[in-house]
Amino acid sequence: MQVSRRHFLQTGAAALSGTTLSGCGWTLASVNPTPTRTSRNELYIYTWAGYTDDDLLQRFEETTGIRAIADVFDSNEAMLARLQASGGGGYSIIYPSDYMVQKMVELDFVQSLDPSKLVGMERLFERFVSPSYDPENHHSVPLSWGTTGLIYNRKLLADYPNDWDYLWEHQAQLNKRFTLLNDVREVMGATLRSLGYSYNSDNPDEIRRAYEKLRRLKPAIASFSSDAWRNQILTGDLLVAMCYSSDAHEVMEENEDLAYVLPLSGSTVFVDTLAIPKTAPNPEGAYAWMNFMLQPEVAAEICKRLSFAVPNEVAFNSLAQELQDDPSLFPPDPAIGRCEGLMPLNDAANELYDRYWTQLTSS
Repeated sequence: MQVSRRHFLQTGAAALSGTTLSGCGWTLASVNPTPTRTSRNELYIYTWAGYTDDDLLQRFEETTGIRAIADVFDSNEAMLARLQASGGGGYSIIYPSDYMVQKMVELDFVQSLDPSKLVGMERLFERFVSPSYDPENHHSVPLSWGTTGLIYNRKLLADYPNDWDYLWEHQAQLNKRFTLLNDVREVMGATLRSLGYSYNSDNPDEIRRAYEKLRRLKPAIASFSSDAWRNQILTGDLLVAMCYSSDAHEVMEENEDLAYVLPLSGSTVFVDTLAIPKTAPNPEGAYAWMNFMLQPEVAAEICKRLSFAVPNEVAFNSLAQELQDDPSLFPPDPAIGRCEGLMPLNDAANELYDRYWTQLTSS
């Protein structure tokens, strides 16, 4: 089973390369331990690829006098493994996703935040204040967010999708021209939601019903793909693909016939955050980075230049109407109100999901 950037059922992490990402201003971190970085004038950041750029780093240095250096990871699991192997790696800011915040708190890996040192938390949308994965934002500051939905070609479809059941209702029309994510929790979760159940169901009967519904759809599925769908939908070989909203936004810029929909029955919403490891050599610099990213003008610029949906309401209100109305960035109600964050499941449920997934993908 492929590990996606949101997937957390497997505990193993792929080894990271030490190759420099040419021209980007950051590097992919090595798994070798990193010497402790103690200068108050330097801030080492561990982030997702594409979540920062040279302009952002330079603006931070001009604002604070602190030089920021960013290394990148490709999955939450790889990030955690790297930090554990290197004793923290000298990083003072890390970018865990929502569920990984929970895991790192359980591992006693991240600091409790001092609210008196944060400026701008009141600018967040209400839904990002005291989230279920981090009550009262004790350990993290939300930075960006997104959803899982469907990207489709408006020019090639007579009827547009508005919910997960569209795939079953139009199975003959879509035969071998749609893909689902290569992610058991996302695919099973979407099917559970189409049945009126929670994306995070651990009920064996509900999970079985979702599997049986998916098995009926299986003959029409072109593939389970988290990345390959991009070129296929651009060329018109695919009509619909299940994807993350951030990926949809990038692809839609290349073809005006493509559109994104957040299914009405609900889906997942994911949040990437800022947190401070307990081993951070420069926690004051880390707070400076958090406060910098909470500035509305910085958050708005990130949304426009790096195509992230931001949780900062003041920043959102400053965006052009075109961006505010873009459903791949800011999906509307009522669907967004029916979304859930992916939550860790118990061992029995994990085993059941994996067993059904193996049966589904190998048949």
